[in-house]
Amino acid sequence: MSPAVDTRLTDIVAIVGSAGGINAMERVLARLPADLNAAVLIVLHLTPEHPSLLARILARRTDMNVREAADGDGLERGTVYVAPPDAHLLVTADGGLRLERSELVHHVRPSADALLLSIAHEYRGRCFAVVLSGTGIDGAAGAAAVHQAGGWVVAQDQVTSEHFGMPGAAILAGGVDAVLSLEEIGPAVVDFAGHMA
Repeated sequence: MSPAVDTRLTDIVAIVGSAGGINAMERVLARLPADLNAAVLIVLHLTPEHPSLLARILARRTDMNVREAADGDGLERGTVYVAPPDAHLLVTADGGLRLERSELVHHVRPSADALLLSIAHEYRGRCFAVVLSGTGIDGAAGAAAVHQAGGWVVAQDQVTSEHFGMPGAAILAGGVDAVLSLEEIGPAVVDFAGHMA
């Protein structure tokens, strides 16, 4: 019997953060090419009371296509999908996105752990997780799951982090493959994903 063929069209890069994360995300995305051979998923802890301008803010700093994620979106390479307020962003087995308004994780929704656990389960070694500046421990369990599934995980270093809670928690959980400065993270993503042929 032949092995199952992975029919998903793209690899996944997940970038998560909280306090101090917007600046960090802008600087990482600024280093990514428009033809990145992966889809990029963004989770930043957002207040649920107001519409988010995050997709518009990030779009100013990258050549990639940036949009707020919608339930049922199909993943496209070279595109950045930003989790909306008050919804967990998850991936599906067939290479799509699902928004879920289930219970809060670590008192937040969207949650970094919810996304990272999802990509670890569905994409295994075809995912790259980045834990950026933020407070709290959200993302630590998910980063460990991505690492255990064969994916690659990097955390922002303490020197360049405005808040080292999230990267530090991921490092302590044992799921981080490399601790990088903010300027090193974009090139590491490109090394993983490459360019579209």
